[in-house]
Amino acid sequence: MSTPPVEYPEVGDLVVASVTRVVDYGAYVKLDEYDGVEGLIHISEIASTYVKNIRAHVREGQKLVLKVLRVNPQRFQVDLSLRRVTGREKSDKMLDWKKVKKADSIIKGAAERLKATNEDVEKIKNVIYEKFDNPFDAFEAAVDDGEETFTKLQIGEDWAKVLTEVARTRIRLEKAKVTGTVELSCTKTAGVEAIREALKDAKKVKKSRGTTIKIYTLGSPKYRFEVRSKEVTDAQATLNLAMEQALNAIKELGGGGRKLG
Repeated sequence: MSTPPVEYPEVGDLVVASVTRVVDYGAYVKLDEYDGVEGLIHISEIASTYVKNIRAHVREGQKLVLKVLRVNPQRFQVDLSLRRVTGREKSDKMLDWKKVKKADSIIKGAAERLKATNEDVEKIKNVIYEKFDNPFDAFEAAVDDGEETFTKLQIGEDWAKVLTEVARTRIRLEKAKVTGTVELSCTKTAGVEAIREALKDAKKVKKSRGTTIKIYTLGSPKYRFEVRSKEVTDAQATLNLAMEQALNAIKELGGGGRKLG
């Protein structure tokens, strides 16, 4: 049975690596995302300033975000840089890597419940990885949208159900919340129904995935709008749209209203 080819990163890629050995001329690392691949950070690529003692900058067991400078598969050689990684690149890459690890743990948890084979697991991973830039995004979507996230990818119902259940036990979506209040009134015979329809219309405004709109009565004619979304800017934009829709709808139905804040 032939050994599958070793996968290497490309020049310019950002990679997460663990320091395995520190020597006077640099540090050897293992690339966490590339099974079995090792690399070297030459001392000249450790920091932008003169490095007198390399061990003051890196240590064995440390997790680093590095930039790929050169790749030579024939010599099993990957040259890396620490000094060329910006603070923003480091934080973004580490966050993405942690999300991938969490996604893998969710798939593993689902596989254990289904008593799935390694071959089944790889098939599921391939489908999800092909459709999402980061597989974690699929599980965030499932927390909001349910099993349909996976059935739309032609993943079987058993897998879709369990993947969603496991995701919901391991992911807690933090959402921004904004609120606003409107006053709605209608003196026509069907005034109560008109207000109800206006509020229904408000809930139907276009919104980003995962955004929710709830409306509570504060005692007629005042109604509180509560919008939750991943980003406060999205939440505020949706709140404004929903409130405007309610006001426009009640006017069309012969009533009136105004924003109270």
